[in-house]
Amino acid sequence: MNTTLRGLMGACALTALAAPALAETLTIATVNNGDMVRMQKMTAPFTEANPDIQLEWVTLEENILRERVTTDIATKGGQYDVLTIGTYEVPIWAKQGWLTPLSDLPAAYDVEDLLPAVRQALSADGQLFAAPFYAESAMVMYRTDLAEAAGVSIPENPTWADIKLAAEKMTDKDKEIYGICLRGKPGWGENMAFLTAMANSYGARWFDTDWKPQFDSPEWKEALVDYLALMQNYGPPGASSNGFNENLSLFQQGKCGMWIDATVAASFVTDPTDSTVADQVGFAQFPNKEGVENHGNWLWAWSLAIPATSQKQEAAKKFVAWATSKDYTAQVAAAEGWRAAPPGTRVSLYENPEYQAAAPFAAMTLAAIDAANTQKSSVQDIPYTGGQFVAIPEFQGIGTAVGQQFSAALAGRMTAEAALAAVQTSVTRDMTRARYIK
Repeated sequence: MNTTLRGLMGACALTALAAPALAETLTIATVNNGDMVRMQKMTAPFTEANPDIQLEWVTLEENILRERVTTDIATKGGQYDVLTIGTYEVPIWAKQGWLTPLSDLPAAYDVEDLLPAVRQALSADGQLFAAPFYAESAMVMYRTDLAEAAGVSIPENPTWADIKLAAEKMTDKDKEIYGICLRGKPGWGENMAFLTAMANSYGARWFDTDWKPQFDSPEWKEALVDYLALMQNYGPPGASSNGFNENLSLFQQGKCGMWIDATVAASFVTDPTDSTVADQVGFAQFPNKEGVENHGNWLWAWSLAIPATSQKQEAAKKFVAWATSKDYTAQVAAAEGWRAAPPGTRVSLYENPEYQAAAPFAAMTLAAIDAANTQKSSVQDIPYTGGQFVAIPEFQGIGTAVGQQFSAALAGRMTAEAALAAVQTSVTRDMTRARYIK
């Protein structure tokens, strides 16, 4: 071996000895919403504190994200180390053994600071299986100026009779002002999120304790008939195509007297840069039917979870703990103000006077989340959990099919009775095929 070759080999050996251990790369699947995109831009403190961990992002539209992570985790593909999932997936996937329990988060994480309703929704058998990034319930957002001009008041805990009266009085179709805007676009996470919550507030349930569909019940009929009457008499045209985003735009343009939807919308409708009615918005709890002690509050949390297939469990836990920590919330507030802080997850946020001052909707949001009961969303006995959904794997398909029928009724293509009869038949068939019904 010549002198030059020996020298090169020696240099390579010294370089190898001096090089640090290879960094682990975490592959993180997440949704392309504003809060998650912001988080990707704010990871410098984490990567600086953990130079042995690199982050690789797979950012997807919500429906595509659900499809890909569901396929990957069900087939044990192992593509991802951290998943962004919701309260629908957590109890189902935890039961299947697909998720790693987050039972050993560091003491500084302060699990006890998580809002009880959110923590419970992301737990199974007493163990936390996902850490909440932000959470929401549902509430009434309304135009205080229109209500005053119409001579109606909306109490903090309204009934559906209060809502109907206010919608009637605030409607002025000649001026393109509609008393109420509600979701009509079909989908298990669109119109059925709202209609399931509304039905719960009327005392209805999806299934009895033997898993038999209950769409032929008087409670479901009354809820759907009232929903259709509200929207057809006092709602905007084309409501059967309107989901969250469409109604948000209508409200911000000043065309809705009331909008009943996710609490996360409160920061948007009160933002003077985007909303023409930002200083004229009031808030109230999700309504209940007279005589039914259930406001039908839903609960959703976009959360970070670790698939059991990940080969980088410890690094993944470090990231999940950082991204959903109180320190991260403070980091966002320092960069963009307390208004931008991820809402709905921690007690300490709602005890913070700076957040209370920046977010006039904070108290009502907290009350709505605290009122959600995902373990028993109906006043009747039920065999399932979930608030605005039924936590069974089949619900994505079944819920969307039901939503299509109800959206058709809203569009005037069938009556409420015909829609209910159709879904009673189809859901019974689907549940029998899935062997819930013997």
